[in-house]
Amino acid sequence: MEQSTVDELLSWSSATRLAAVAEKLRARGFAAEVCATRAEARARILEMAQGAGSVGFGGSLSVACLNLTRELREAGKEILNHGFPNLTPEEKMEIMRRQLTCDLFLASTNALTEDGVLVNIDGNGNRVAAMFFGPRQVALVVGRNKLVEGGVHAALARIAAVAGPVNAHRLSKKTPCAATGACAACAGACPESICRVTTIIKQRPACTPITVLLVNEDMGL
Repeated sequence: MEQSTVDELLSWSSATRLAAVAEKLRARGFAAEVCATRAEARARILEMAQGAGSVGFGGSLSVACLNLTRELREAGKEILNHGFPNLTPEEKMEIMRRQLTCDLFLASTNALTEDGVLVNIDGNGNRVAAMFFGPRQVALVVGRNKLVEGGVHAALARIAAVAGPVNAHRLSKKTPCAATGACAACAGACPESICRVTTIIKQRPACTPITVLLVNEDMGL
């Protein structure tokens, strides 16, 4: 069997799983769409941003790879991204606060269970706070690699094994996992820990419209 055929079969399998998860998300009150490619997700976000005056970025690599900033800025949107270079700590804090009331907030999730629960662990809490209250609209870009079987326990295990250590390394944090690549359960013992706030969103928050874009590609960590 040729590799192209194998890839097509795996893509079909992933699309089928994502479609099933989308139904679970809708049953929990979220808007959910399956995007065949990241290009499709990018186009969808640009469409969602048409009526937005300000767009916040939560520090997601999944969103960053869509290269949205220039096009949004050219369309006259105010870009609220605390990850821009050369910002002072005070400027970053001000941007993070303003993200909480932006028109459209863009992020991903650390893990998504097959029954439609969003699980995240954060360091500052700004990203997860903006996910469930404040912005007029939230869009989450979720690659197929974020999907887990086994419920919240499996989601937390994925974060400990993948998202936590790799993000700590990416951010040059002085944590055990940033050096070894393995979670050391250092909560309370490590000043630079990025695992401080855990959120489990089981249903769409009452005051926050959330659209989950499920992408049939691996995206982010």
